[in-house]
Amino acid sequence: MLGGLTAGFFLWYALLASGRLQGSNLTEISLVLAMAFGGVASLGVWIAYGRYFSRRAGVPLAKSLRYDAASYLALQVLWLALILGGRGSGQAIAAAIGLFLFAKVVGAAICNATVRDVSLTYLVTRIPIIIIAELAAIIIGQRAGQHTAVSENIGLAVWGRWDAVHYIDISTIGYHGTDSAFFPLYPFLMRMLGTVLGNHLVAGLIISNVAFFFGMLFFYKLVEHQFDRSVAHRATFYLAIFPTSVFFSAVYTESLFFCLSVASFYYIRERRWLTAGIVGFFASLSRVEGVLLVVPFAIEWLMANPQAYRGMRTALHDAIRRPWPAIGKPLLGLALIPAGLAVYMGYLWILTGDPLYFSHVQAHWGRHLAGPWVAFVHSITLILTAHSSQTIAGQWLELMFTVLMIVVFVLGLRRLRPSYLAFMAVSILIPMSTSSLMSMPRFALVLFPMFVMFGLWGKRRAFNNAYVAFSLPLLGLFTVLFADWYWVA
Repeated sequence: MLGGLTAGFFLWYALLASGRLQGSNLTEISLVLAMAFGGVASLGVWIAYGRYFSRRAGVPLAKSLRYDAASYLALQVLWLALILGGRGSGQAIAAAIGLFLFAKVVGAAICNATVRDVSLTYLVTRIPIIIIAELAAIIIGQRAGQHTAVSENIGLAVWGRWDAVHYIDISTIGYHGTDSAFFPLYPFLMRMLGTVLGNHLVAGLIISNVAFFFGMLFFYKLVEHQFDRSVAHRATFYLAIFPTSVFFSAVYTESLFFCLSVASFYYIRERRWLTAGIVGFFASLSRVEGVLLVVPFAIEWLMANPQAYRGMRTALHDAIRRPWPAIGKPLLGLALIPAGLAVYMGYLWILTGDPLYFSHVQAHWGRHLAGPWVAFVHSITLILTAHSSQTIAGQWLELMFTVLMIVVFVLGLRRLRPSYLAFMAVSILIPMSTSSLMSMPRFALVLFPMFVMFGLWGKRRAFNNAYVAFSLPLLGLFTVLFADWYWVA
């Protein structure tokens, strides 16, 4: 209740600071109403979340409520925003949000083995990456040349390299120039949270890291449901130490897209078609590859309803008898996935007159539609003709990671579900059809069926040792390069 009263007070304070409350009587009445609303709302959220977690974790409601109550005490940190004022208020709000979420995770980890496993993997992989990146930025310094400084604080600026600059610009001043290549959901969330915190870079970091944590949770449960806990644990760990996983912690859309795509897959596998479609809508609003979720959605729907392709008469009878659950929900869910892309295309049509501008602007980076073999030829040609050792090394990395994805796909033909294979195939084929293998090592991050295969192979000690031996040094190297403004992926 105390946390709710605090939240209510700061809701009132924000309205007062915005000038929406005028007059002494209105100010006093609104304060009482805001604090009462905060108290009642927090009590309702506390009970609702307690019931939800009790049901999912299989623990008594009283225990769930007791552990979750501590998270609301973290809201008392908000009072520092009032004391510090100015720039310090955003940091205090960020600290309150962070402590609130951390307390919830700790409570959940105590009660649930899945949350405990994922939390431990998250901490033991993210903390070293943060330390390495900070040390690289301080000791080595940035690459020679002109670079955009997204923050005066070197500890924060290290996470705002390359594409992060575009996301920060979109969240602060809106779309302009080549920014239309970057889809709107991530910068929109940055803008909303950044307005509260007073710092869009910090907002992006919070969104990325929270999304990655929940993405790991969904991925763990997805793999566990099909295989077992040991496979899920290995697959999640291998994902977290993949060489380019530094992007999961940076101001990049990888974390958000991974979370949404895996969550949509999770609900597809649970046959919750409408929920899967809603999540897929946001996935396609965060990256164009999100629209590819329609392929596994359709495959799983057909697999769940074999009568849909075994006999039209049976399908028609089922549709007449149960039209909404049999046909309505799946079709609506399926239609929602590309609707996210359609929304962004509509926005670009109004803004630029070209609904496909997000694709056409890719020419700025030398990308255009071409056969997938063209990208291979392009990389090999650069390797043979380039005079810069850095260019040659970069092309080798992009080529090797692309080959890795293709090899894993081929080897997974007998082990993975058709929906996994279909999603993997189109997710590899589409970026390869842009005449360049640029960023393929980073695109591999969201290719979660690949990590399912790694989790299956990981039961062999030889594979596990080899994977860890290669991934960890490369992850450290890529983190240093990214922190010092070298192109990684």
